[in-house]
Formats: sequence, structure tokens, C-alpha cells
Amino acid sequence: MNRVTLKIDGMTCGHCVAQVTKALKEVDGVDVEQVTIGTATVSFDPASTSAERITQAVQDQGYGVAAATR
Repeated sequence: MNRVTLKIDGMTCGHCVAQVTKALKEVDGVDVEQVTIGTATVSFDPASTSAERITQAVQDQGYGVAAATR
């Protein structure tokens, strides 16, 4: 399993946290560790998905991803 922390722009409330959490849980191979306003940390199986796919799931919800750290 790999681990990545995303810095997310545009999150301002609990609804944002819920939207990002839901989007991340829908990506195959992802285990959501923590989502707070401005960040999300997940573990993922690189055989099932990639950091880029995880980033895209957040962007598809209308948020910007400023940086991803591993």
C-alpha cells in the first residue's frame, strides 16, 4: 500500500469534507485515513489505482488539488 496526502483548495465546511470523503471512498483500492478542511490522507493499492486518479476524483468534485505528498 502507498500513502498520499493531498492539499485541497476550496474546502470550507463539513459538507466539503463529506463530499471529498465520499469521492475518495468510491475510488477502487483506496482506504481513506483522514479528511479535514484543506487536506486528505489516503492509503491506496497501486495495482488498483494511482495518485493521479485519486487527485482526479477530488477535482471532479470541484476542488483544486495544490500538492500531493507521499
